[in-house]
Amino acid sequence: MTELTRCAWAGTEQIYIDYHDNEWGIPLHDDRTLFEMLILEGMQAGLSWITVLKKREDFRRAFDNFDAEKIAKYGEDKIEELMGNAKIIRNRRKITAAVGNAKAFLEIQREYGSFDKFIWSYVNGTPIVNRFKTLSEMPANTPLSDKISKDLKKRGFNFVGTTIVYSFMQAVGMVDDHLINCPCHSDNREKKSRGRCLWLFLYQMSYFSTSSLYIFSLKSSLW
Repeated sequence: MTELTRCAWAGTEQIYIDYHDNEWGIPLHDDRTLFEMLILEGMQAGLSWITVLKKREDFRRAFDNFDAEKIAKYGEDKIEELMGNAKIIRNRRKITAAVGNAKAFLEIQREYGSFDKFIWSYVNGTPIVNRFKTLSEMPANTPLSDKISKDLKKRGFNFVGTTIVYSFMQAVGMVDDHLINCPCHSDNREKKSRGRCLWLFLYQMSYFSTSSLYIFSLKSSLW
């Protein structure tokens, strides 16, 4: 049996390990969080994800917990305030893009009912499950991320190049790119889940069998 090993990119820092184990690649359908991830992926451009991850709580405080309706109303004064916030990534183009993206995000919500419905339609609501053995097999972008990137740009989004979009797809579980020997790969999660269900079933059977035996013994003592 092959030993399961966490994806090497998760490293040794606990914040990265927690993100890898509990968020990355798990299907996400909450609009607010989808918007947050889209903005943060754009903020990552030219930087490492761990840099953004360590600033995520500061980003949430600075950007009204990624409330798209509030961000869409940001004016020049708010942008200047954000530019003066040393706890976040102070890039004017990225901050301005976040405001424009909020407006485009709201338009999609109005048109489709939710951003979740819109973005997940690209994979028919079902994650694409890859089975890579090494990180070198993992692509930086795909024809699908190319298409989504073009569509988002047409709708007014910025900082949504194909590489950023593919990273977003990985993060929100539209694509499962955990390596096949990682315990977080969906195949292995399912095996673990089935194992837990089997254990619970056997436990319950054992409990009921023991209970039945006890009841039978109790009745016998009364006869």
